[in-house]
Amino acid sequence: MGLLEVILIAVALAMDCFAVSIAGGIIVQKFQWKWVLRMAFLFGLFQGVMPLIGYFAGFYFKRYIQSYDHWIALLILCFLGVKMIREGAAPQEEENERAKTISPLLWSSILLMALATSIDALATGIIFISVPTILLEAILIIGLASFLFSVIGSFIGTHFGGKFNFRVEIAGGIILILIGLKIFAEHMWLNG
Repeated sequence: MGLLEVILIAVALAMDCFAVSIAGGIIVQKFQWKWVLRMAFLFGLFQGVMPLIGYFAGFYFKRYIQSYDHWIALLILCFLGVKMIREGAAPQEEENERAKTISPLLWSSILLMALATSIDALATGIIFISVPTILLEAILIIGLASFLFSVIGSFIGTHFGGKFNFRVEIAGGIILILIGLKIFAEHMWLNG
């Protein structure tokens, strides 16, 4: 796995933050740096820390899963990709109901949203077991991408969100599935 794949994973993982930030912007209706930076920081922090937790949890089991790691990466990334595609394809009414539960001005709500959007990042930490040399870069890139996408999403939500129907989760899901297939194919080709 190289830097390009890490960037693509970071962008795909940031799509949840992006979508939630757009929804938050639509709710707040006025771009305010205070809440935008608070939300973006927490989203970036959680998205960056969760792969580290997933990595260490998976590292403990490395000797047991080493011969299957390519299968695990494929299954995790495909599962997360399909989940993101399903969420992105949900009816607009369901998306509107989910958005109503967001209160981006409350710390408790932002913390819950940061946790909810970072569960996928926790699972992706396992795929870095086979390439630990890129883990630190991956954590920084994932956290930074989530931070930036959250700021951009908040801006879009406050200024244009009510006018457009964003389904960025679908693109993120497709990216994760393609990366999973690439990791699997590379392993099978090199070791097969």
